[in-house]
Amino acid sequence: MTKVVLITGASSGMGEMTARFLHENGYTVYAGTRDKNLATPAISGVNNIYLDVTDTNSMEAAVSTIMAKESKIDVLVNNAGYGLVSSAEEATDEEIFKQFDVNVFGLMKMTRTVLPYMREAKSGVIINISSFLGKMGLPLLSHYNASKYAVEGFVDSIRFEMSPYNVRVHSIQSGLFGTNFVKKGLVANTNTTSESSPYKDLVAHFVPIVAKAINEGPSPQPIADTVKAIIENEDSPIAIPVGSEATSFVPLRKELSDEDFEAKIKETFGL
Repeated sequence: MTKVVLITGASSGMGEMTARFLHENGYTVYAGTRDKNLATPAISGVNNIYLDVTDTNSMEAAVSTIMAKESKIDVLVNNAGYGLVSSAEEATDEEIFKQFDVNVFGLMKMTRTVLPYMREAKSGVIINISSFLGKMGLPLLSHYNASKYAVEGFVDSIRFEMSPYNVRVHSIQSGLFGTNFVKKGLVANTNTTSESSPYKDLVAHFVPIVAKAINEGPSPQPIADTVKAIIENEDSPIAIPVGSEATSFVPLRKELSDEDFEAKIKETFGL
């Protein structure tokens, strides 16, 4: 029987590519989008569905709609997210809350919404698109990093709760890929990026490094490949680093002491 997959944040980038790839490989895919007109992503055969991870009602309505049509949700891919670029000092209350509202609270609530159905079916896979920055810090991304650390902790914890019900929970610790994340997925604090900011020299040095790595990065196809591999392999690792930054830094983080790892990051990024 065809597996039913729900993907959040599927209107572009990794989410759209994953939706397309899974559909091409025979899955029934529901692509969550904040576009109420359901105009994107324009993938033939993929079911677009309105879903905003900051709106609990929209999440519940989306799941109810899928259950009514399909009678099951086999896989949830929590992909929706964005990054706040700001110094810790200059971030506003609203910016801090929104970063966690999308990346953490939305992911938790989306997971909460599908769990009863997976638990009753005694079957399911939840894949969270995390980041290598859920295992290490970088300047001007502290709120984003903290949100991804939270995702890693959530994954590690709920695996114990869902194991008796044959529901697998995983994270993909993504590196930097060539998506429109700089254009659509990064939001900058205006004070941090202003000429009057005490952090202007750090911004001038570091932000172009990140932007270049994303703008000139490789295709995010490996993320879609890994999602498919996790679904199809019951023995998949709990967390899988994908992309050059992830496969370099995540193992290194385990090998070195906190102090030695920090020194390595400073050396690598010229901090």
